[in-house]
Amino acid sequence: MSEESKGLATQENKSLSTQPEASLSVRFMNKVMTEFTSGVGEVALTKFQKRLAQNYFIAVNTTLQKAELKRLKKEEKYRDPVPVTWANVNMEGLAQDVVACARIGLDPAQRNHIGITPFKNNSTNKYDLVFIEGYRGVELKAEKYGLNVPDQIVVELVFSTDKFRSVKKSFQNKVESYEFEITNEFDRGAIIGGFYYHGYSASPEKNKLVVMSLKDILKRKPKYASPEFWGGEKDKWENGKKVGKEQTDGWFEKMAYKTVYRAAYGDITIDSQKIDDDFLRLRSMEDSIAESRADAEILEHANVGEIIDIEPMQPEAQPIIEPETQATGTDGPSF
Repeated sequence: MSEESKGLATQENKSLSTQPEASLSVRFMNKVMTEFTSGVGEVALTKFQKRLAQNYFIAVNTTLQKAELKRLKKEEKYRDPVPVTWANVNMEGLAQDVVACARIGLDPAQRNHIGITPFKNNSTNKYDLVFIEGYRGVELKAEKYGLNVPDQIVVELVFSTDKFRSVKKSFQNKVESYEFEITNEFDRGAIIGGFYYHGYSASPEKNKLVVMSLKDILKRKPKYASPEFWGGEKDKWENGKKVGKEQTDGWFEKMAYKTVYRAAYGDITIDSQKIDDDFLRLRSMEDSIAESRADAEILEHANVGEIIDIEPMQPEAQPIIEPETQATGTDGPSF
């Protein structure tokens, strides 16, 4: 075969190799459109839902590209043989999850709404995309589905130089409240805890104060929390090789704040009359990873597209859990 023929053959092979990817990208949008289809067979997408569907496609595509780069960087003996590409994604499950999240209003293009990470399903040899709610996503869901949503929600961290006092409800005091003063705004000292306050202007007797010690906050820290976020010891790399350990400050203050924030909105009771198929689908996503041995790793890498290789859970082994019992601190440092 001549060099020219070899070149044409190479180009043809490259063209053929890209066709499945292009068709699967289109397939993603088609499946999402199908999931959005009304009972009479007509597509009923609002402009907002169309934009969200496009945002999910872009977010998933970016996540897959990052994950595939990480896979290729691994030594061959440690590398999963299945590429992280559209051709190897569980499209059916992905489309259903995307539609549920889009209908709720969770937007991957907005900071801290929702994180996406692929993990390997060894029974199907495909990658499932796990959606993890960010702290703003928890807020949005609570406001949409909550029962007696407070008019005012206050979330604060308390530092060692602050003055804080709970004013609990009693026979003498009908309204629960608190006193909080920052004495040194530019050097507040170390974090000693936090609190959240639910306020009801029309029914102040319902006001609720919850105080969390630093110990309470750290209880909600993921077992395998990334030191890049929470601070601590991390691997040190030089020239592509691990050479030891080093300390990093991370973003502990922001992660602690988000932990209290999640608790504040996770404490809002869900109204059973507002529950719809989208809420149940979101709950199913949470349940599917609740007891997995890789749950902490999934949460830790929710924003960085890490590949998690785990055995899938059996449906009967998936317990029902409340959103607030999920490990917290999955969001990055951005606000």
